[in-house]
Amino acid sequence: MSTELRRITEGNYGVARLTPAPEHPGTFLGMPKFSKAVKGELKLAVQRKNMRNAMTTIRNKRATRVAESPDWEDVREAAYEIKNRVGRHLDYYLEQAEKNLTAHGVQVHWARDAAEANRIVGDIAKSKGVDEVVKIKSITTQETDLNEYLESQNIAAWETDLAELIVQLGHDRPSHIVVPAIHRNRAEVREIFLREMKNYGRPAPEDVSSNPPDLADAARLHLREKFLRAKVAVSGANFILADTGSMVIVESEGNGRMCLTLPDTLISLVGIEKILPTYDDLEIFLKLLPRSATGERMNPYNSVWSGVTPHDGPQEQHVIFMDNGRTNVLADPIGRQVLRCIRCASCINVCPVYERAGGHAYGSVYPGPIGISLTPQLRGLDDPVDRGMPYACSLCNACSEVCPVKISFVDVIIHLRNQVAQAEKIDHGHGDVEVLGEQGIMKAAQWVLGDYKHWETTMYATRAAGRVLGNKPLGPIPVPVAERWLKYRDVQPIPTQTFRDWWKQNRVEDER
Repeated sequence: MSTELRRITEGNYGVARLTPAPEHPGTFLGMPKFSKAVKGELKLAVQRKNMRNAMTTIRNKRATRVAESPDWEDVREAAYEIKNRVGRHLDYYLEQAEKNLTAHGVQVHWARDAAEANRIVGDIAKSKGVDEVVKIKSITTQETDLNEYLESQNIAAWETDLAELIVQLGHDRPSHIVVPAIHRNRAEVREIFLREMKNYGRPAPEDVSSNPPDLADAARLHLREKFLRAKVAVSGANFILADTGSMVIVESEGNGRMCLTLPDTLISLVGIEKILPTYDDLEIFLKLLPRSATGERMNPYNSVWSGVTPHDGPQEQHVIFMDNGRTNVLADPIGRQVLRCIRCASCINVCPVYERAGGHAYGSVYPGPIGISLTPQLRGLDDPVDRGMPYACSLCNACSEVCPVKISFVDVIIHLRNQVAQAEKIDHGHGDVEVLGEQGIMKAAQWVLGDYKHWETTMYATRAAGRVLGNKPLGPIPVPVAERWLKYRDVQPIPTQTFRDWWKQNRVEDER
């Protein structure tokens, strides 16, 4: 056992675990559903300010880069067609990728679920006699809770991406799939570095400032010793090219390149949907991904490698293709389109719900539109957390407009809401009060919208209510559901004039 891991496990530094503290559970499993979790997140004023500032910056950068690309829609269409072809012939491309990876000296493994994937990673690491691994930022390994599993096997998993390092040292959870520490500001990061770095390796300089370059330097010095002694690295992959057996990782910091070149053994955990048919297809996605994710024309580090090269880089490489619910998603004609996702987070960056709620409210490593449309399909609808996700959406459709692979999120979300309604009807039966209440509301809406005379009658009733209230904003309503709904929303006063009345007063019908 390494000196650092011994200090962690034995508590010599007064810190027992790398995983989050009890007030910040290490995994998203067991959290309350979105409608309950979001109440606490909305009270975090500093976090909401951090999120608003960061989201605005990212959106503006993306818009600038897209505007300078006159063929943007053509490239989106090409990516859409390529990923659809992958979905139609996934079995063929996976077998082709396995054949070509093996030909290049890569050992290919197959994992049905998260538990099997974690076990394979753990077994490989233990066979090398190591008690620590370095990691490239990987949302797939977060999906499986790999860090927590390795810790249970007395193997420390060190995150080397700057944002992931901030999250890990802060005993926190990621809140974004591209910028995991987006909910933190620079002052908070400085406090975390000063408080925690000394517990897990080289401490941050006592006079470190909150300027980003100084914080980056502190992280670089802290991580360098881990890079230099690491024998095993763990990564994901942005893409695997079936025709050449090549793997692709794009990043912005260089930590990935360190993990891909220095350790003796590289283990890559990859979702089965990350396949591209040919090397030529990569051109399309290297134009879409950086512009959509971080507003860059190109990622500073683009690593493409084809297996083992003697005396150059890791001499033992493993690729684990993981299902973990993806074949179930592929079987759904509507839901399968989310497998086109390239994890750019452009949908998250424009989502008004995410910007206000933050990523921790979703109960999934995938927040925002991709989270609420993918996670319930991967995990199923048995848990209240997963049933609540499709309702964390205003159906504004901004996510579909910016998605580089043209996922129609609204169609998937409405499809999932229907599945949730059917599941709850089966579970609770027609005698359940909540189900009966929802059915009553839907029947009332059907009556109102089913006939224009019914609509007119309803409008006259609301006009009368507006006049009685005197054009004042809606306050507390002594009905539990309405009271909870209004507590977190700003609702305009009920109008004292209907649109039909306004039209009659201000427009003359053409009598021709």
